[in-house]
Amino acid sequence: QVQLVESGGGLVQAGGSLRLSCAASGRTFSWNAMAWFRQAPGKEREFVAVISWSGGSTYYADSVKGRFTISRDNAKNTVYLQMISLKSEDTAVYYCAAGRFGSRLSSYDYWGQGTQVTVSS
Repeated sequence: QVQLVESGGGLVQAGGSLRLSCAASGRTFSWNAMAWFRQAPGKEREFVAVISWSGGSTYYADSVKGRFTISRDNAKNTVYLQMISLKSEDTAVYYCAAGRFGSRLSSYDYWGQGTQVTVSS
């Protein structure tokens, strides 16, 4: 059984920064990538960023490119999302996912419970 737990969400002012963490636990991983998605009320869940577990290759959505950075700490089985220059449009529930490298929801087999990020303007 695999479990992903996000943390680090909260309330931040526009222009501020926040770092999200996703800790994975369980037996050996079968996936080769971990990703972040987000979902705002009334909107579909959208891709944010992905990183390959072994090689560290990354890919970002255009909406966050240049502002968000995804990274991982293999020893801690943890993936991070460093967010800077936050905008009100970034307000959403952020979800961690594990699976195949890609930008589609169907690429991922495991999901965390989500953590709320609210950016005030």
